[in-house]
Amino acid sequence: MNQVATLDRPRQSLIATMARGYQMEPAAFAATVRATCMPANSTDEEFAAFLLVAHQHGLNPITREIYAFPKKGGGIQPIVGVDGWMTLINSHPQADGLEFEDHLDEKGKLASITCRIYRKDRARPTEVTEYMAECQRPTEPWQKWPARMLRHKAAIQCARYAFGFAGIIDPEEAERSPDVVTGAVVAPPPPEPVADSIPHEQLPVQAEPITSDLFDPEAFLVELEEVLAGANDAVTVEEVWDSFDVEATLTSDEAALQRAFDLKHARLKAAAA
Repeated sequence: MNQVATLDRPRQSLIATMARGYQMEPAAFAATVRATCMPANSTDEEFAAFLLVAHQHGLNPITREIYAFPKKGGGIQPIVGVDGWMTLINSHPQADGLEFEDHLDEKGKLASITCRIYRKDRARPTEVTEYMAECQRPTEPWQKWPARMLRHKAAIQCARYAFGFAGIIDPEEAERSPDVVTGAVVAPPPPEPVADSIPHEQLPVQAEPITSDLFDPEAFLVELEEVLAGANDAVTVEEVWDSFDVEATLTSDEAALQRAFDLKHARLKAAAA
């Protein structure tokens, strides 16, 4: 009796599987993720672990819904930005909507925000309240948009309770954590030398919004710093800032936005000297 031989299909690597989902070549996908999402000198094992977490949660590292910082003592910590957390919530098969409720103190100021997440398989929503006094930090995003930042915190914490997301933290938690080395990412190539000053008439009135799927906040910050270096007065600094549309471009990346504000303040101080 003849027997038909069966051969197991070769298992496709995780890199190839994820690259196919983004219509990229595996090598290009791996190089892009390493350059924009991983700490310098990360090992192959750490890269594999990062991809496993991204794949498990269905997050896109190319658009930096998820990226990583190194941990003190070794290893990496996956970081999920606000856009990534919204993807986690909205893509969950049991998600059935979320809502927010603001709470004001006796002076009419925002004191806390409650987030409620509804699941199709539960009769009652999961509810979490985050308090301004516990969450607010002395950073530019918190000073300018306290309600937005507190709303983000409430949504993220509620999502953890509602869906049990584990092993990932948000950028602000990374900044607070003593075990995470924030800012330790692969540095882009050094910028080309620029002139000492930029003629006022050559400044762009309004830069086009960055919509590329390969947006690299590190490269954006380097370019911003490069152009700010040629601004010799406060008016020009503000025009450069507006031309880059910094606040809209980095709105979902608090750490990068704070670094951009630091660059701006440093340049304003130097211009006033």
